[in-house]
Amino acid sequence: MLSWFESSSIAFGLAAFATLANAANYDVTVGKGGQLKFDPETLTAQPGDTVTYKFFAKNHAVAQSAFATPCQLQDKGIFSGFTPNTSPDVEAPTTFTITVNDTKPLWFYCPQTNGNHCQSGMVHAINAPASGNTFDAYKANAQKAATPSTPPAGTLPSGGLRKLHIDVGFDGNLVFNPNNVTELVGTVLEFGYNPQNHSIVQSSFDKPCQPLDGGFAAPFVPTMQTPSGVTFEVMVENTNPIWFYCAQTTKTHCQAGMVGSINAAATGNKTFDAFAALAAKAPPSTIPPNTPLAGTLKVNGTIISNVGGNVLNTTGLDPSLVGNVPPPGSSYSPYIGGMAGGDQPADYQWAPSISDEAVEFLQALQYISNALVAFLFDGYVRLAEGAWTGVYPQSIAQTLGSLTAQALIHRKTYSDSLQHYSKPTVGVCQYNVSASDDVDAWLQDIQTIITLSISAKVDAMALAATTDDSWVVPALATELGAQARMSAVLNMMQSRYAAAAPREALMPYQLAYSYIANKYVTSCGDNSMSFGGKVFPSLEVANKTVEPSSGRLLAIKVEVPSGSTGDHWVAWIGPWGGLQYTAVAADGTVAVPASLSGYVWAVLTTAKDLKARDIESKAVAGPEMIWTTQQWGS
Repeated sequence: MLSWFESSSIAFGLAAFATLANAANYDVTVGKGGQLKFDPETLTAQPGDTVTYKFFAKNHAVAQSAFATPCQLQDKGIFSGFTPNTSPDVEAPTTFTITVNDTKPLWFYCPQTNGNHCQSGMVHAINAPASGNTFDAYKANAQKAATPSTPPAGTLPSGGLRKLHIDVGFDGNLVFNPNNVTELVGTVLEFGYNPQNHSIVQSSFDKPCQPLDGGFAAPFVPTMQTPSGVTFEVMVENTNPIWFYCAQTTKTHCQAGMVGSINAAATGNKTFDAFAALAAKAPPSTIPPNTPLAGTLKVNGTIISNVGGNVLNTTGLDPSLVGNVPPPGSSYSPYIGGMAGGDQPADYQWAPSISDEAVEFLQALQYISNALVAFLFDGYVRLAEGAWTGVYPQSIAQTLGSLTAQALIHRKTYSDSLQHYSKPTVGVCQYNVSASDDVDAWLQDIQTIITLSISAKVDAMALAATTDDSWVVPALATELGAQARMSAVLNMMQSRYAAAAPREALMPYQLAYSYIANKYVTSCGDNSMSFGGKVFPSLEVANKTVEPSSGRLLAIKVEVPSGSTGDHWVAWIGPWGGLQYTAVAADGTVAVPASLSGYVWAVLTTAKDLKARDIESKAVAGPEMIWTTQQWGS
C-alpha cells in the first residue's frame, strides 16, 4: 500500500497529514461595517490551517505583498480578486480561502485605489513577528507607500480558492440566489441545495430549460433540510456567459423563473432578464439521464461520482443498510455506489457449482465484513455529527464515510455469491462497537478488523485459485487495494506511518473469524454460525519491551492458556511469505524478530515451522495484532 512513496516524500507527506489532523480555520472579514479594515488585523496560524476571507462593502480584495513593499502585489503572490458588495453588514456570497503552508510571516493589503485602501491602513498579517518586522511596522510602511496600489481590478485570483455560493431554492422560493452574477475566471461556483426537490442544469441562451450538450448537470435532490449538506461545484473556465436552470417539471420551475446566469451581458439582447423571459415561454424542462456531469457533487463534503438516475437519495447511508444483509437481487441506492466510487461486480462469472470450502470462506468473509460495516458506520456518525465532531478535520470524516460505503459494497460481494448458490448468508450480530468513547480505541479496532479482512481474503484466494471456485479470485482481489488504502488512512489518523508493504499477510480465515467472534461479538442469536474452526482464546500480551530511540518492539511477554502443555512458539505472520517463529521462554517472554515492520499478527502455537495455511491446526491462542516499528508523533 502506498508503495510508490520515496522515503523522503513519506516523511513529508505524513507530517502534512499529521498537521491536517489538527488544522483550524480562521474567518477574516474584509471591510465589514464600512471600515477600511481587516478583522482580525493579525492572527497566528499553523501549517495546514486555513483562512477564509469574507467581503463587505464596497469593493475589496486580498493581495499579498513583501514586508518592504506594501501595497504592491508580490511576484506570484496570493490574490483573491476584487469582490464587489453593496452591503456593509451582509457578507458577499463570494469567499476566498488560503492554506497556510509554514510559519513564515504573510503580509496582505487591500489594493483598492478608489480611496487608497492600503495607504489608509487596510492591511493584514499572518504570523507577524513580535519584534523587528512587526505588523505595526508593516502598517506604517503601507501608510507611506506610493500610489497606485496593484494589481488593478480584473486581475484573476491566485494562490487560494475563490468560491461563489449559490442557494438553490433559496428561502423556499423557486429561485437561485444570487441568480445574476459577474465572476472571475477560476472561481468555483458552489450550488447548495435547499427544499424541496431541485436540480441544476446548464443550458444555452437560446434554449432555456433544455440541457446544453457538454454542459454541467446535477441531479434532483429531495430534501427537507436547510442546509441539506448537498452541494454541486463547477469552475468558471472563461468569460463566456453561463446559463442554468432547475429542471423540475412539477410547478415548472424553469418556466416559473428558477434560472440563473454567470457573466451575462448587462445590456443588449442577451441579458439575464432576456434569458428569464425566454424561459417563461419554453417547452417542458428536461435533464440528462445520468448525473452529475462536468461538475462535482458532494454530500456533507463526500464526493459522489455518479447517480444512476436523476434523483439522489440523501439518506442512502442509513442504519438499515448496516444492520441487515441485502436480500437476493437487491441493489444499493446509487448514492452508495457514488460515495464508494463504484459498485459490486457487474458479472461474477459464477461457476455451475460451489464447493463446501468456498461456502465456508465466503461466510467467514461476510461475518468479518458485518463487523467492519458496523464499526465504520458507528464511527462515521460520531465523527460527522456526534460526540467526536471536530476531533479530525471534516475531510477526514468524509473519507470515513467513503470507507463505510466501500465496506457495504464489499459485503454485497459475499452475500451476492452465497445467495446465487442458495447458500445461507450470515446475519448481523451485536457488537461492542460503542463500548468505548475513545476515538483512538475505535481506530485501533477498525484497523484490526480491516487487516483481518485483508488477511482472510488472501487465504480465500489461495484456496480458490486452483479449483473450480477460481471465479471468486478476481472479485476478492479487486477489493484488496481499497482496504489497503483504508488501512493506510487509519495508520496516519493514529499518527503512524502508513505501513507500506509489498504484499499483504495471509492468515487462515478460521483464525480471522475466531478473532472477530472472540473480541467484538457480544451476541448473535440465531445468526451464530461456525466455519469449521473453533474460537481460540485471545493471546494475552502482558508486557512490551521497546527500544527507546527507534521505537522498535524488541520483546513481548505472553500468557499460555491453562491446559496447554509442552513447548510453545509465537508465529509472526507478516506480509505473505513473511512468517517467522520465536520460542516462548519459561516466563512467557518472546523475542520479536528484528526484520518485522508495521503491523503483524501473532499466534501462539504448539509447533513451529508450519506453513501459514496450517497454523490454525496447532494454534492455542490468538491471533493478536501487534505494532512493531515506526511509531511517530506519540
